[in-house]
Amino acid sequence: MTRPTMDLPTIADDFEVVLRGDLPPDVTEYARSRIMPLGDHIGEPVLHTRIRLTHEPNPAFDRPVLAQANIHLEGRMVRAQAAGHTGYEAIDRLRERLQARLPRFALHWEARRGSMPSDDPHEWRRTEEPAQKLPYYPRPVEEREVVRHKSFTPHRISPDEAIRQMEQLDYDFHLFTDEQTALDAVVYRMGSEYLLQRVDGRPETAIDIAPIRLNTKPAPRLSLDEARDRLELSGLPFVFFADPTSRRGAVLYHRYDGHYGLITPS
Repeated sequence: MTRPTMDLPTIADDFEVVLRGDLPPDVTEYARSRIMPLGDHIGEPVLHTRIRLTHEPNPAFDRPVLAQANIHLEGRMVRAQAAGHTGYEAIDRLRERLQARLPRFALHWEARRGSMPSDDPHEWRRTEEPAQKLPYYPRPVEEREVVRHKSFTPHRISPDEAIRQMEQLDYDFHLFTDEQTALDAVVYRMGSEYLLQRVDGRPETAIDIAPIRLNTKPAPRLSLDEARDRLELSGLPFVFFADPTSRRGAVLYHRYDGHYGLITPS
């Protein structure tokens, strides 16, 4: 006797589109028509999908519409975001982003199945193309402040696991505690490769996966003001540095509103 089969949830079963700002109502159906077919290629149950479109009426933004996707699978989430001149363009770019990320995420998950990353909401993201990052508001430097300070306990994980979490949550970087050295570290993408930097460099310590290249320079010991100056002078999206007193790693980064965000270990 054959056993009855149970219908597994698909991306169409629980699909939510949220609009914020001045957007045409039919962009909701456009999002459904463009994103829903991607569920056929996920190959596993999709518990919930949330698409959020936000229009920022700010002339400083070249692409004022931000499209974000949260796809909840069993025990983890795939996130992506993209920006466009219109809601339709943002959705098209989001689809391209998801098409590129979902297969890579599935392969990486099969290789690293077993652990569950944190699901805390963060503000640092990697957009679809490194050369076309979402522009942040060009606020005068003298007006920029640290308006968000997040302090948390970093997980002790391997660099490979940190990259998996970074990719899954679509971050620019990921601050964590290296399980091999018990030191604060950050992983980030540069072009087609991943880089790892620890607070003290530790060039003699091996990395457990080949695609990761070690930045052997120790994190500079900087005060918050010095980190802010370095961030502005470098033109980079973030600066990884060590607090002069605690010697713990921290990250200062640009927010989309032109202010700064600060991440420190508790």
